[in-house]
Amino acid sequence: MAVDKKWIVKEPGNPALIRQLTSELGVDQTIASLLVQRKIKSSSEAKAFLRPQLDQLHDPFLMKDMDLAVDRLSKALKNNEKILIYGDYDVDGTTAVALVYSFLRRYGDANLDYYISNRYSEGYGISLKGIDWAHENGFTLIIALDCGIKAVTKVEYAAKKGIDFIICDHHLPDDKLPDACAVLDPKRADCSYPFDDLSGCGVGFKFMQAFAQIKSIPFDSVISLLDLLVVSIASDLVSITGENRVLAHFGLKQLNEAPRKGLLSIIKLAGLEKHMITIDDIVFKIGPRINAAGRMESGKTAVDLLTSRNDNDAKIIGDTINAQNNERKHEDRKITFEASKMASSVPGFANKNSTVVYNADWHKGVLGIVASRLVENFYRPAIVLCKSNGLITGSARSIPGFDLYEAIESCSDLLENFGGHMYAAGLTLREENLAKFKTRFEDFVSEIITPEILTPVINIDSYLDFKQITPRFFYSLKQFQPFGPGNLSPVFISEKVYDNGNGRKVGSDSGHLKLELIQEDDFHRHISAIAFNRAEYFDHLKSGNPVDICYSIAENYYRGIANIQLRVRDFKLVEDAF
Repeated sequence: MAVDKKWIVKEPGNPALIRQLTSELGVDQTIASLLVQRKIKSSSEAKAFLRPQLDQLHDPFLMKDMDLAVDRLSKALKNNEKILIYGDYDVDGTTAVALVYSFLRRYGDANLDYYISNRYSEGYGISLKGIDWAHENGFTLIIALDCGIKAVTKVEYAAKKGIDFIICDHHLPDDKLPDACAVLDPKRADCSYPFDDLSGCGVGFKFMQAFAQIKSIPFDSVISLLDLLVVSIASDLVSITGENRVLAHFGLKQLNEAPRKGLLSIIKLAGLEKHMITIDDIVFKIGPRINAAGRMESGKTAVDLLTSRNDNDAKIIGDTINAQNNERKHEDRKITFEASKMASSVPGFANKNSTVVYNADWHKGVLGIVASRLVENFYRPAIVLCKSNGLITGSARSIPGFDLYEAIESCSDLLENFGGHMYAAGLTLREENLAKFKTRFEDFVSEIITPEILTPVINIDSYLDFKQITPRFFYSLKQFQPFGPGNLSPVFISEKVYDNGNGRKVGSDSGHLKLELIQEDDFHRHISAIAFNRAEYFDHLKSGNPVDICYSIAENYYRGIANIQLRVRDFKLVEDAF
């Protein structure tokens, strides 16, 4: 079901500052306005933003416990202790493990190994099973990545078995921290590190950066790890601002120019070897393939790929992961179709404010993806559930402005377990509580949610005429990359545009539009555009009617050639545009 969207155009910003930046930088006034909207206050700040430099990275020793972490790792290496690199099964966890393992194996890998928790038998984070495995195999130090900040009892359990922990996490801690040798987490209340939105892999990178500084290891050895880090930053949806933006910028450079063999295998399988890879390519093509290993079988396969040293191994493991991703996509499509049909068939569904669906046989590994699809389809909080180990378990996703965690917490007496944050959560409950949970959850959502929250919004940066979209304008716009949370790709409005007669439906289900657009005041200039899932506008456009469009501007690669392409987010018929 299509959901009408509200367009909100941002204020352009301080006119005097816009004029100043336009003059001092020699850029289009719209570019200057985009800089001001990003809180840029001077031409020097603008230059730093548009041209990231590695010297903008923070000193890793500003992070609380970094000196302790480096000392404990140095001691372990000096004494030939066995070190286990331990991580979560998602992209952030597996890239973090691959990054630290790849760096430390310069000291030899006889005393080094890695462990990825199993989504199905162990669940998220550090497990007793993993600690027991470490003990049985003689490990005395575990470096935990992207997990561990709340593992107070697990760290105590490990200590009784003679195993120390260094924790590298980025999640919000509880009041009590684990009694580890070092706890690296920029979100610690007592940590004054200047940037607190690193990914889990980012914290691991800062650890290796600090270790390299102390050991006088060339900085280039650390920079070579950034192809892994940018995959983590993009996939974990941390903000691409501050230090993350610098790391992502140089990570993309590494990924495009000299990716490690495992990532190159994925790049080829995704058909990106002739492209300039962007954050979007990671989010939609590279990250899901790496994630598929943990969703369908074991995240360890992803680390095997990311640490592979020869082309043959990388190809074999890459093919395995690609097959798992194809299986994941099949399950995703099938369950999304079934869940959408099930939800919409519920009596009175159109008047409900939440979506909760359950099928005992659905694949647990894709429930989060399906929940996100239901949010896209129906634009309301969604929970998708299956049966696992005798209990009902699943994933929940929300819409902007609605606190999903609070809604689930209100039903905590009906749950065996739950966790997450405002926009994403997981939960487990007994089957006999399901009906009551559905009712209570819907009642809570209906009481709190407002019509404004239930109306999707497209935030638009500026009006733009097609005549402004020149190669020079696009060059300036590209310097705003990498785009992502906190630095989204600018969205523009162009008014009264037409298809030039060559528009057509594309895609396997003819659900997308491939257009050549012209604007009313400049019929000689046309610009290519793609509009995903907007085929319902085809007849209107084909009949020569004008529309207003909101869109972002990107490069489209075809047979290795890059061209400017508009990515249309939404259409409004001219007569009811505003």
